[in-house]
Amino acid sequence: MSGETTSFDGLPPLRAIIAEHQLSAKKSFGQNFLLDLNLTAKIAKAAGPYFGFVTYEVGPGPGGLTRAILKAGADPLIAVEPDPRAVAALSYLDQAYGPRFDLREADALHTDETLLGAGPEKPLKIVANLPYNIATPLLFRWLELVADKTVPIASLTLMFQKEVADRITARTGTKAFGRVSIMAQWLCETRSLFDLPPSAFTPPPKVTSTVVQLVPRRKPLAPARAATLEKVVAAAFQQRRKMLRQSLKGIHPDPVHLLQIAGIEETRRAETLSVEEFCTLARAFDRESA
Repeated sequence: MSGETTSFDGLPPLRAIIAEHQLSAKKSFGQNFLLDLNLTAKIAKAAGPYFGFVTYEVGPGPGGLTRAILKAGADPLIAVEPDPRAVAALSYLDQAYGPRFDLREADALHTDETLLGAGPEKPLKIVANLPYNIATPLLFRWLELVADKTVPIASLTLMFQKEVADRITARTGTKAFGRVSIMAQWLCETRSLFDLPPSAFTPPPKVTSTVVQLVPRRKPLAPARAATLEKVVAAAFQQRRKMLRQSLKGIHPDPVHLLQIAGIEETRRAETLSVEEFCTLARAFDRESA
C-alpha cells in the first residue's frame, strides 16, 4: 500500500514502530490501525487549517494520523490513548515535536474536555479515527458539549464505519434517518467526505469506513431543549414502524393531543418528520409538561 512504510519527516516507518512495541491491534480497544500516510494526510488536510485552534485526537494508536496532523501545523495537539503499549510507542513523537504534542493515557469517554485548554480565542478541533466500539457514545458526548456550549468546538472530523456515517448524514424519509441524524443535524452541518476501504487498515475491518465532518451551527436548526428533544426522538424511533400516536405513548399519556398541539398528523411515522418538526414536538411536550 502506498505510503504505509515510508518514513515521515525523518521519523521511523509505522510498521517498524508497531513491530518494536508489539502493537498488535486489540478488539478490546476497538483498534484498526490506518498506516497509509497518503490517507492520513488527506484526513488531516480535510480537518485543517489548524492555526488558532486546540486540536484533539482520540486513539492515536501508532500515530499515523497524529503525524499528519502535526505536520499540518497543529499546535497544540492533545491526544488521548487508553492503550499503554501505544502510549509507550508514541514517545518518539514527544521527542520530535516537543510541547506541540501532549499525549495523555486516558479513556476518551472519561476525559473532561473543559480541561483541554480550548476557549473562545482558541476553539477545539476534534480529529479522530474513532474506535468503532465507542464511536457513537463519543459523538453524543460531544454533541452535548455543542448543545450546552460547554466547550467551543469549531469542527469534528471523524471516521466511523460507513453505516454509522450514513445515519449521521441521512435525510428525512430515508431508511438511515433516525436518532443520531436528528441530534447531529439539529446542532451541526454534516457531510460525508470520503470512504476508506477495509484494505486501508491493519487489521482490515469487515466494513467500509467513512470520514464525516460536523461543523457546529451558530445556533441550533430550530428552538428546543436538548434533553426534551432527545427524549422525544428516542421514543419516536424506538418503535419506528408504528404511527407516532402509538410510539409516543411511553412518554405522554395523550400522544394524539400532543401531536395536535404540534400540528403534526397522528398517523405519521418517525422517519417522515423533519428535524424542525421534531423540535416543534419537543417544544409542545415541554409546554404540556409545564
